[in-house]
Order: sequence, then C-alpha cells, then structure tokens
Amino acid sequence: MTYRTTTDGKKISLLGYGAMRLPTVDGGHANGWVADASKANIDQAMLNAQVRYMLEHGVNYFDTSPAYCRGESEKRLGDALKASGSSREDYVIATKLSNFAPQQYPLAECQKMFEASLKYLQTDYIDNYLLHAIGNGGFKTFSQRYLENGALDWCVKLREEKRIRNLGFSYHGDPKAFEWCMEHHDKYHWDFCQIQMNYVDWRHAKEMNARNLDAKYLYETLTAKGIPVVIMEPLLGGRLARYNWALAHELTPLDPEASLAKWAIRFNGTFPNVMTILSGMTRMEHIEENVATCSPLKPCDEKELAALERAAQALLALNTIPCNQCQYCMPCPYGLDIPAILTFKNEVLSAKTPMSAKEILKLYAQRVPEELRRADHCTGCGRCAPHCPQSIDIPKEIAAIDAWIDGLKNEEAAR
Repeated sequence: MTYRTTTDGKKISLLGYGAMRLPTVDGGHANGWVADASKANIDQAMLNAQVRYMLEHGVNYFDTSPAYCRGESEKRLGDALKASGSSREDYVIATKLSNFAPQQYPLAECQKMFEASLKYLQTDYIDNYLLHAIGNGGFKTFSQRYLENGALDWCVKLREEKRIRNLGFSYHGDPKAFEWCMEHHDKYHWDFCQIQMNYVDWRHAKEMNARNLDAKYLYETLTAKGIPVVIMEPLLGGRLARYNWALAHELTPLDPEASLAKWAIRFNGTFPNVMTILSGMTRMEHIEENVATCSPLKPCDEKELAALERAAQALLALNTIPCNQCQYCMPCPYGLDIPAILTFKNEVLSAKTPMSAKEILKLYAQRVPEELRRADHCTGCGRCAPHCPQSIDIPKEIAAIDAWIDGLKNEEAAR
C-alpha cells in the first residue's frame, strides 16, 4: 500500500474506505432509498470481512457520517472495526458534523451528535472530524450550521482537548463558503480538507455548473496553504467506473487490461498533496481491485494525463446529467426513483451506437421497473433540488425525460 504522511507525521493509506454504500443482504448497498428498509438490511458479516481484508492489506482510513446509510453507517462501521481485533491506533476514523436539518443547528444538538458518534464508533476520540458539506444550501446555511451557533469554535475546543485530533471540512457548492474557510485558515488552522476531485472535475467542474469550483483550483489553493487533501467522488459517483465507450476509446489503447476505475484512482493518486482517496466500495471485488491499484500506486505520466483530459472532454460532449447517485434527493414525496431516472438517461446518451425507441423504452422499464416511480409522476414540487450537491435542476430534468419518453411511445405507437 502506498502511504502519505500527514502534517503531524501520521501515515495514511492512499486508499481510504468511504462507508456510504455499505453492503446489504439483498446484494445492493445501504445508501439507496427503499420503501421498506427491513428488506435491505446491512450485511454485517460481509462488512466485517471487508474491513478485516482492508486492514490486513494496508487500508487504515475509514470515513463515515451520522447521515450515511439511513443513519446506520457509524454503528455498523464501529462494529466492524471492533470485530477486526485491530488496535485503535491501527486505523484512522473520520466522521462528520452532519447537522443538515434546521432542528440540528443548535449547539446542544451538535454536541449530542458528536457524543453519539463516539458511542457508535466505540471510541473516545475521532481522528479526523469534518464540518459536513459546507457549501450546500449557500453561505447563509453554512453560517447558521457552524458560525452563528458557535459550533465551529466548539470544534476547535474539541481539538484542543484531543477529543478530535484533526479538524477539517468537506466542500460542496457555494464558493463563498470555501473562500471564507481559506480566508480564516490562520485562525482555525484546518488540518485537512475533503473535496470532489476526478479527471473530469479537475478542469471542468465549473463548466458543468457555473456555481462549482474546478478541482484544480481547489487542490492548488489548499496545497499552497499546506492543507492536505482528502478526495471524494474519485469515480464521479461511479460514472467513471462503468463502461463508457467515450472513455474506453481514449484509455483502453494505453492499457487494455486496466479497468476504467483504475484510471480514475491513478489520476487522483498522482498528486502528492492528496492524503487519501475515498472510495465507497460495496463489493469485495471493488476493494480488491482498488487495493491492488494502490499497492503501490503508479502515478500517471504526461501522456496518460493528456489521454484522461481527452476522455473528460469526450464524456462532457455526451451532455449527460451530472448525477452521482448520492441519494441526497431521496426520498421523493411522490415516490419517484430520481437517481434511477437520471442515470437511465445517461446510460442512453453514453451508448456507443444510437438506441432505437423500442430499445430505450425497454431499458427504461428495466431501470425503473415500478411505473409509479417513473418520471410521469413528478409534480414539479422541487423539494429534491436544494439537496443536490451537484445543483442539478431536478424537476426540469425529470420533465424533459418525461416528455422524451412520451415522444418515444408515440413514435412506437405510430409504427
């Protein structure tokens, strides 16, 4: 395993485990919304085996949140780490102040969340504690969650008391929140920062959404200030791991045996100020492949980086919807499977050859099998949109998909 060294001298595995998509007994993952969660219970035995495998193969960074996996992630990860038999000093735990709901803004509620995290993770300290998704909802929301209520100052005290060892934040969305944190680095001394970075977002995040900041700018700004970088979304919500002819056309000739996921991990690991790359690995084969990629990591050379940039441009030319399947938009109050609908369209756009109307309709029925969860049941209420870290205008996209499907049905009926 390739390791990176933090500012305080601790060795961190380049591959980190993001406990956001824990395996379920039905073969899925626990971040997905389901009508009956009891039918998609987390597979604790599988998780225990996965955590044990990662520890045995050098992975020592485990990232979770009170908000992940329908609120179960911290407890399940804590149980798995305990079951591994490893010493507490053998691994690093990162969790977050995920006070997204207004009723969680008061400092007393933040303190309750922190104490619950310690309990579920079966520890008396947190290695890396994050202000969670500081740009989501705009600067006013950031201020309410962390500044006006005194939560940030309280986190600094936790660090002084060694109840947390390092303080950082994860960044989505509003640039003003990121810039504020940079302007106040001399006061708060951020120990690390977690950003969305991959070979598409490196130069094109702002191109996909004007509110975004390119990962290149974020990385270089943090590096200039000596703040280590933790990577989230290295696979762009899986979009850079699933087969896509536009990506494969550029990358496969360079290494016919390499998966697309391997290219994405190698890209991020090429940058020396990257402390760890988080991957939400659900299946054991995902873990095994990513461990192999980082043991040791082979940095990308200039020729490979140029090919990755061409691949990014090819993906953007498909005009897909930037949905990373994070599920923050769920549940829909009207029952729609929003991520499935959006990624279905991306699958059609990413096909190597154009699909016929009949093929598209068949794929739609496969990807969103329950009719009541399809696009035609969207009311346009807009409750989903504010929760999207990618700032997708979800009602607009769903309406466009509904009109598109109607047109395809009419086309088929006229045959």
